[in-house]
Amino acid sequence: MFWSKWLTPKPFNEGWLPEEKGHKVYFAEFGNPKGRPVIMFHGGPGGSSKARYAKQANLRKYRVIMFDQRGCGKSQPLGKLEHNTTHDLLSDVTRLIDWLNIKTKIILRGASWGSTLALLWAEQNPKKVDKLLLSQVFLANEDYRRWEFDGNRYCYPDFVEKLEKESAGKIVGYYNKLIRSDKLQDQLKAANHYGWFERICGSMQPDFGHFTELSPQELASQRIFMHYVAHNFFLGKNDILKSIQKIKKLETFIIHNRLDFVAPLKGAWDIHKALPNSKLIIVPDFGHVSTKLHKTIQKEYYKVLK
Repeated sequence: MFWSKWLTPKPFNEGWLPEEKGHKVYFAEFGNPKGRPVIMFHGGPGGSSKARYAKQANLRKYRVIMFDQRGCGKSQPLGKLEHNTTHDLLSDVTRLIDWLNIKTKIILRGASWGSTLALLWAEQNPKKVDKLLLSQVFLANEDYRRWEFDGNRYCYPDFVEKLEKESAGKIVGYYNKLIRSDKLQDQLKAANHYGWFERICGSMQPDFGHFTELSPQELASQRIFMHYVAHNFFLGKNDILKSIQKIKKLETFIIHNRLDFVAPLKGAWDIHKALPNSKLIIVPDFGHVSTKLHKTIQKEYYKVLK
């Protein structure tokens, strides 16, 4: 219950949801058991929850709930792709809320892919949401699919060309097949060549020759990421913006780097323009992740959740 900005919070409750379709979803709760509920969505696809992010809220007043998406982090089994779709992840959020017997409106906090899920769940359940706190907004839509290679080609032509040559022009399909290979060397090749694309985009001096050995957890993360990309994130061309009017009354806060080469600012801007009760803070920095961005998120969202 007591909190210090220098310490990583410890959960007051953690466990797994009942198994569904071969998946056991891990969750953890931090802060005040009787506080206002905040659900945090981690990024990815393929990321995992981080206890330190609970400090974005005043843990004396808020009940912060995190969960690892299917196949991710402490969820079991690690890296499982069957019955692992966007629809399944959204269903797990509803199951988690029911399992924890939450009856009040919920604050949703989502970063990157987490913002995608937060927006989708809010659109499905607008009456259950109090407000939205988003950062590094990622809409997983047609704009992103064009931008990933065609847009980044203008700043990283050498790397995009390398991926195209290696894959004979079928980047996503080729590397998704490699990451699912039984051969470890194929998996490492996929992870190091296409899997690190997000880290290269926004880097001033990317190391194109970088190649590292990866842990089973890191390979599982890459496998899930490529699984979702190969299936267009299991979404239509512009699903979020098509349904945005369902949440037009929600108070929404958005924080985004000016030069984000993974999820360009336009996605955050489109959400901001579509939601009358939204506030957008554009951080004067570059990259999908940066120190200035995280400091801004910590400062601004602690104001909202003080």
